Amino acid sequence: QVQLVESGGGLVQPGGSLRLSCAASGSHFSAYVMGWYRQAPGKQRERVATISNMGITNYFDPVKGRFTISKDNVNDTAYLQMNNLKPEDTAVYYCNVKLMSGSTMYEYWGQGTPVTVSS
Repeated sequence: QVQLVESGGGLVQPGGSLRLSCAASGSHFSAYVMGWYRQAPGKQRERVATISNMGITNYFDPVKGRFTISKDNVNDTAYLQMNNLKPEDTAVYYCNVKLMSGSTMYEYWGQGTPVTVSS
């Protein structure tokens, strides 16, 4: 069982930066994909960025070059550094972990942290 707690959201002006954190607790695991998702009111949930246990990253095209996903293995924490924020980045951001154990996949979600980009 894994618990995920996000933090770091808030209000920022266009062009500004925020760093989101996702602290994991409750389990150790080796094979996983950790990611950040976002959902704005009235819109579909989007996969923003993912990182695997091997450090392989993938990004949603609109955030490429602006967002960076990383992880701190010592502290069991993942981060999303968001630079040059745009109003369309406004959403609730959720941390997600997909854990592979044998042929079974387990999925966990954080509670979400809101990000508002506005002048």
